[in-house]
Amino acid sequence: MYKYLIIEGLGWLFIIIVIVIVALKSGLVNKLLKFFKRKKVFKTIAVLGVLVLGVGMVLYGRTSYPVHFAMPATMHSVASDHNPPSLPLLSLWRFLTESRKFEFVKDVGADPNKVPSPINRTEPKTVELALTTKEVIAEVADGIYNNYWTFDGQAPGPMLRIREGDTVNFTLTNDNSSLHNHNIDFHATTGPGGGASVTNVKPGESRSFSWKSLAPGLYIYHCATSNVSVHNSHGQYGLILVEPKEGLSKVDKEFYLVQGELYTQGGIGKKGLQAFDPQALLDGIPTYVTFNGKIETVPRMKAKVGDSVRIYVGNGGVNLVSSFHVIGEIFDKVYPEAAMGPESAILQNVQTTTVLPGGASIVEFKVDVPGKYTIVDHALARMNKGAWAVLEVEGDDQPDIYKSKEDSNNQPKHKIDAHEGY
Repeated sequence: MYKYLIIEGLGWLFIIIVIVIVALKSGLVNKLLKFFKRKKVFKTIAVLGVLVLGVGMVLYGRTSYPVHFAMPATMHSVASDHNPPSLPLLSLWRFLTESRKFEFVKDVGADPNKVPSPINRTEPKTVELALTTKEVIAEVADGIYNNYWTFDGQAPGPMLRIREGDTVNFTLTNDNSSLHNHNIDFHATTGPGGGASVTNVKPGESRSFSWKSLAPGLYIYHCATSNVSVHNSHGQYGLILVEPKEGLSKVDKEFYLVQGELYTQGGIGKKGLQAFDPQALLDGIPTYVTFNGKIETVPRMKAKVGDSVRIYVGNGGVNLVSSFHVIGEIFDKVYPEAAMGPESAILQNVQTTTVLPGGASIVEFKVDVPGKYTIVDHALARMNKGAWAVLEVEGDDQPDIYKSKEDSNNQPKHKIDAHEGY
């Protein structure tokens, strides 16, 4: 995990050593000393003054501000939100020493199958919920490691499920190993900060608060500690479903997907442990865009032909609007922006639906044909950054719905145009 960072650091060290050796061997240092000895004192001072002025101007001209610069004064970050590009060795050393404190999590990506069971009761109750914030190291992809800030050691955090009218007693604990303060903002909560103002926890602390679920829907929860965008872009987000009083229709399969963004230095595909890139965050150009925290390697969502499927979809942000699409399927039903209630629209026969940063959607469809269905953000360049997942459907072929037409020589009857598929 540390190999590439160590190699990079040694590389800078070797470059500096070579520069020093060349300067000494060439006599450059002696020449400079003799030059200053031959000149009058005031000329020497003038040269040094110009040199210092020049260096000062360069450093001033390269000044960049931390990610909280334009934020309200009350929301300035306490996070390590900038790494001076002019001091790569010091920055590298700081990151190496801090990262050694974190637990290594083998698989940080939330399991899309872990959706809480539907609520069968008909009356509201008091529900006890708890989450733990924890900063860990985990793989984004094979050999590529990232410092994730998580709820319960996964990204996104666990999906939570309650009923309209429930009273929630919630406790947030910040693990002892964390370096930063954390809190939580439930978009389903009515009250200042959605709970963030009363759950700010230092490492090793716990805080609790109570709230009543007034409106049904699917809501984001996330860390809202300053700088909020820094915390969210490290993986601190999740979904909570507030079921309507009448409940939701029964389906065969439910899945949980949240799109998120990672901003790392060195570019996409760089091996080893990655440092956070605040400039990429401000520019809105993520290195990776993922479903459930990391790049998928094997299909984890499975269904059978004829199954009705419901996917709870969120967008942890912090910059991109998601165009959620399942290649080869049409959504029978969409709850736009995850809104529920008698006045909320439910859309039918939808190809792609919008999921806003800090927002959610619910899509339902029946799988009629076996095969592997790729789930994407249809801003398709994001697939190159990891924004895809796979739903694997098993069962018998359905030639009345979908089949390949071939002639007697087992050759396609027409040439497939590039626009006909992916």
